[in-house]
Amino acid sequence: MPLDATDRRILTALQRRGRMSNAELSEAVNLSPSACHRRVQRLEQEGYIRDYVALLDARKLGVATTVFVEITLQGQADEVLDAFERAVRLIPDVLECHLMAGSADYLLKVVAENTEDFARIHRQYLARLPGVGQMQSSFALRTVFKTTALPV
Repeated sequence: MPLDATDRRILTALQRRGRMSNAELSEAVNLSPSACHRRVQRLEQEGYIRDYVALLDARKLGVATTVFVEITLQGQADEVLDAFERAVRLIPDVLECHLMAGSADYLLKVVAENTEDFARIHRQYLARLPGVGQMQSSFALRTVFKTTALPV
């Protein structure tokens, strides 16, 4: 079912503050609480709302260093791609893995305590990934902008 303007307001509000009560949400989107609740349930059932999560502070957790790792595989066979993707999912420090078009096959977003910790992650996990031909790491100096909110 296509999204209408009210659905979009609900999704926008929940992306900003996912823990707001139904009463707060219904007030924010100018809808009765029961109608708002039904819409949220529908949006969940149809998969528009995939999950609810807590966004944690990386600095407070001691993993303030973000590293983007470009990986080029030795080959493009399905078995090589599948083996790499299965293995990279098991690395706890990898937040994101994207199959890319361009010079690298994959782009990883990795968090670490500092450069020494990243060296450990590299030795312990990244260097052991199957099928890797080349790897290039870039350290983020500062996060200028970061959001999880999708444009709706």
